[in-house]
Amino acid sequence: MATHATADKPVLYAYFRSSCSWRVRIALNLKKIDYEVHPINLLKGEQKSEEYLKIQPFGFVPAYIDNKTGQTLIQSVSILEYIDETQPGHALLPKDPLERATVRALVQAVASDIQPLTNLRILNYVGDEKKVEWAKHFFAEGFKALEIMLQKTAGVYSFGDSITMADLALVPQVYNGVRFGVDMSAFPIISRINATLSDLPEFKAAHPSQQIDCPADLR
Repeated sequence: MATHATADKPVLYAYFRSSCSWRVRIALNLKKIDYEVHPINLLKGEQKSEEYLKIQPFGFVPAYIDNKTGQTLIQSVSILEYIDETQPGHALLPKDPLERATVRALVQAVASDIQPLTNLRILNYVGDEKKVEWAKHFFAEGFKALEIMLQKTAGVYSFGDSITMADLALVPQVYNGVRFGVDMSAFPIISRINATLSDLPEFKAAHPSQQIDCPADLR
C-alpha cells in the first residue's frame, strides 16, 4: 500500500469501475499526464484497511498524490479542479465565470445528486433484494433532470463544443446507469454525447475494461 509519487509521476489510488476514479483518469489522459495506478479493490474491502484510511479517511476512491508537492488530494471533483488549475493542456473549465458556474452545476448534478445515491456503500446498505430497483430509480430520476439541463447547454458535448469537466462526470455515470438497466433511449441528448465521447482515445483509455485491475472476464 505504501506507494508514493515519484519525481516523474503522480499516483492515483483507484478502483477500475469507480465512476469517481474514472473521472480523474479521463482528466489525466486529456492533460497527457503519465501516472501510476495503485488499485484499491472495493469488493475486498481494501478501502477500509488501516493503511488506506491514513490516506483517505472516508475510505473512498480516488486519492491522488501529486508528484510535485507530495501532497495527497481526495474527492474527485476537487482533484479535477486541482489538475486543471495546475497542469497545462486541455482546459476542463471555461474562463468566463458564468460559464464556469454552469459547467460546475452540470458536474454537481452528477457528483452530488446522482452518484452518491448509487455508489457501492449505499447499495450494500440497501441490500441485494432492493439494490437494482433502487439504483435504477435514482439513475433514471437523475438523468431526467440532467437531460433538461443539457437541453440548454449542450453542443457537441455537454457544454458547447469543447470537452469540459461535465463530460468527465457524464460518461462514467451513463456506464453505471446501463449496468443497472436504465433505458437510455429516454435520454437522447445524454446518449448522443456519451457515444461521441466514448469514441475518443482519452476516454477509451480510461474505460474500466482497460484498467490493470479489471477482471479478465470484463475486459
